[in-house]
Amino acid sequence: MPLYRRIPKRGFTNRNSKTIVGINLGALERFEDGATVSVETLIESGIVKNPRDGVKILGNGELTKKLTVQANAFSAKAAEKIEALGGKAEVI
Repeated sequence: MPLYRRIPKRGFTNRNSKTIVGINLGALERFEDGATVSVETLIESGIVKNPRDGVKILGNGELTKKLTVQANAFSAKAAEKIEALGGKAEVI
């Protein structure tokens, strides 16, 4: 059998794909009331290690504080929960 048929096939990685880190609302509970949460503050607090191509806030978990959250994307439920408490969901 020829060598090219004996060697396993390798995959392909798309150069245009984006890797977005998802963060649940429950993880934002560690910030103080009225704080501004950005990608930099998430890295400093240890929630995000490597933001890669962006950070998306997901609606899983409970939030009890008024926060101004700045992220690349929000799920509909996350933005709704943040604004229901009087906070802001800003897309950067």
